[in-house]
Amino acid sequence: VAIRPHVSGLYYSFNPSEKNTWSEYSESLQKFIEAYDDEKQIANNVVCTQGQYFIQEGEEHEEKKACQFRRSMLQNCSGIEDPSFGFSQGKPCIILKMNRIVGFKAGSGTPITVTCDTYKGNHSLTGEVGFYPVNYFDLMYFPYYGKLTHVNYTSPLVAIHFTELVKNTDITIQCKINGQDIINDHKTDRFLGRIVFTMNIR
Repeated sequence: VAIRPHVSGLYYSFNPSEKNTWSEYSESLQKFIEAYDDEKQIANNVVCTQGQYFIQEGEEHEEKKACQFRRSMLQNCSGIEDPSFGFSQGKPCIILKMNRIVGFKAGSGTPITVTCDTYKGNHSLTGEVGFYPVNYFDLMYFPYYGKLTHVNYTSPLVAIHFTELVKNTDITIQCKINGQDIINDHKTDRFLGRIVFTMNIR
């Protein structure tokens, strides 16, 4: 899995009232999310049936259709109404995506869910966490057919909204994807099926 904004050391430290401390994060998210603009998705991609794989027949070289994932689906974390993605309010959004694997049918028929919590620490430091559009990756975005034929494919996203983080404290958070065929507890690889990062809101 990967998260955006991506920063060195996966350490986010900012003061909501000082834009220069978080503008790098919001600009990174805006740039990343451009491919998901509603107009682009409607023009290039199709509306798919939720809850089932989008299996496409035909020759391997034939261009495949891609399912729409519109940025407006990310609601409070879409950057549409709040271009700061919550950073200006001390309620930051982090966007999670799964790395693409050609032919992978995620979850073996069951959606892969996302959970986030304090990593080996006081769970109350994190508080309530919101997920947009939902806390799982829908099956309709799988399988991925590869960049040569799946030309307009955009990876599904889960936005994680931290609205109750304790201030002035380094809070290390772990977000995991959970499901069939998913390894998320490898002892030495902290990026296999999970991501660990630290937040400090000053």
